[in-house]
Amino acid sequence: MARFQKTPFALLLLILCVLFIFPLTVTAQPAQEYVGRFDAFTGFSYMASPSFNLYQRGFNGEFGVNVTRWLALGGDFSVLNGNTSILPNELTPSLQQSLGAELTGLVMAGEIPPTYVVYMPFNAKTYTFAAGPQVNYRHFKYVTLFFRPDLGAIHENATLKPVDPIQTALVSQLAPGGNKTDTRIFYGAGGGFDLNASKHVALRVTVDYVHTFLFKDLLKDPRNTVRLSVGPTFRFGGDVK
Repeated sequence: MARFQKTPFALLLLILCVLFIFPLTVTAQPAQEYVGRFDAFTGFSYMASPSFNLYQRGFNGEFGVNVTRWLALGGDFSVLNGNTSILPNELTPSLQQSLGAELTGLVMAGEIPPTYVVYMPFNAKTYTFAAGPQVNYRHFKYVTLFFRPDLGAIHENATLKPVDPIQTALVSQLAPGGNKTDTRIFYGAGGGFDLNASKHVALRVTVDYVHTFLFKDLLKDPRNTVRLSVGPTFRFGGDVK
């Protein structure tokens, strides 16, 4: 069964470029006068792993402490959910060989037709945790730009959802019990901007691009993932001088 990509990756990259370029078109204003000691963000998050055809939606939250007016330290947490399917060519070579031999036997025994297409639908619930520094650029009064390295952990729970007897039989090989979980380190970079509605409230847009390798015992390739988050951010605490 062919999988259909829900969002063309080229279109996603175009959207991200527009989001980064837009703040730079804002007329320069005096630098920001107030910088709160603390910063809290919550919002909608969309995460795309195009090579795996996995597109997820969920929640992203961040909390930071402004050490200086340009440097902050903080943490990031997100929960996302989505559906896709595993194809045979995404498995490790040893699993592909084992699966191919089993299917050949079933075809020869007349238990499945030669035209049977192998795929395995599953649901993926993903958690991400990250912490580290963030560099802020506050030259504009109404826009704050920022950049950060991304280093953290990603935890994913995959629930296989077979739709016919053949897929049900294959689940026992790929993930006995129908569930598989894994936790790995990810690394990459991210950034974004705040549109400052007031000195205490802003609309934040962030983009993070990371690399990780989940389910090494099952899949043959790592994945590159882009996460886009949008929502309000709140500044409070004493002014950082």
